[in-house]
Amino acid sequence: MPQRIAIVGGGLGGLTLARILHQHDIDAVVYDREPSRSARSQGGSLDLHPESGQLALTRAGLAGRFRSEARPEGEEHRILDPTGRTLVHHVPQPGHLSGRPEIDRSVLRDLLLDALPDDTVVWGHRVVAATPRPVEGWELTFHGGQRTPCEILVGADGARSVVRSLLVDVEMSYVSTVVELTVDDVDRRHPDLAELVGPGNLWCVGVNQILSAQRLGNGSLRVGISLRAEGRPLDTYRSTGALLDIFAGWAPHLTALIEAADGPPTPRLIEAMPTGTRWANRPHVTLLGDAAHLMPPVGEGANQAMLDAAELASQFAANPADPNTAIRAYEESMFARIHPIAEMSARVQAMMLSPTAAEDIVRFFTRSPKPARAD
Repeated sequence: MPQRIAIVGGGLGGLTLARILHQHDIDAVVYDREPSRSARSQGGSLDLHPESGQLALTRAGLAGRFRSEARPEGEEHRILDPTGRTLVHHVPQPGHLSGRPEIDRSVLRDLLLDALPDDTVVWGHRVVAATPRPVEGWELTFHGGQRTPCEILVGADGARSVVRSLLVDVEMSYVSTVVELTVDDVDRRHPDLAELVGPGNLWCVGVNQILSAQRLGNGSLRVGISLRAEGRPLDTYRSTGALLDIFAGWAPHLTALIEAADGPPTPRLIEAMPTGTRWANRPHVTLLGDAAHLMPPVGEGANQAMLDAAELASQFAANPADPNTAIRAYEESMFARIHPIAEMSARVQAMMLSPTAAEDIVRFFTRSPKPARAD
């Protein structure tokens, strides 16, 4: 007997979908490629928006748990120029939770996992193919050859989605290079850097490049370097010395964020799908999150993935006997919602890594409650 709904990908979108479906007594299984929930780092912190990420958690019945884990002080942000001069300094109201409080991605993922029955997520199952079954539904093939049937397939499998190829063929665009570093136990080992970054986010904005840092709940800093898409090999950015050369002439107390890093730099190419990507509806299959609308990482990706999940789950619950109607309604709504957000994300990404980024960002963010930033 095939599974009712198979969700490929155990990220925030896939887990949110599974949680809300579980609340409606709709069977779903999540297949994730990682061998366990703790197999790898989940990255930095997220600011969850009231109209998207927080709304999804409310529909999942997890708003109270989110409030107990969120860090309102993490909303503080500072924007500096390469000399260390402060351009913007936003300090949230004490104890204020109605804005966009920060929560570590790992904490949020654990919150969702803990709200699911133990057998919901099947670890160590990387989907390599999905083929139509003779009557209806899909057969999933996993790395290693194992197969399993399902009635409905949801691709929540991120930027390199396998499920996406069933619906649309897109050519990604290379938008930037990001290099990530970590500074552990910053308060004890590097109190000067802890004071520089504060409890939230720091951006140091130069010409075509940004040096950023964010405080995580475990006492570490996640340092990020964002560079324009120049086509250089990633190996160019794998040494601390090479990164310091890129920021030559910047204030030493800023580049100390690079020098203090524990472990080698981790560079990544950042890609995006074409704005306005959509597909013709196909029975019993759909996408959510980065699989559906990979955007530049300026603060919307996780929020929109979770909202996708909440809206898709609501449609399944409203149309239990007609999943194809549910999928069509979800897709039309999602396409309309995402298009202006994707356009805005592309504009912000271009602005952030431009020759006039500092002036543009200050002008943009003095109109906004909080800066967009990497998801």
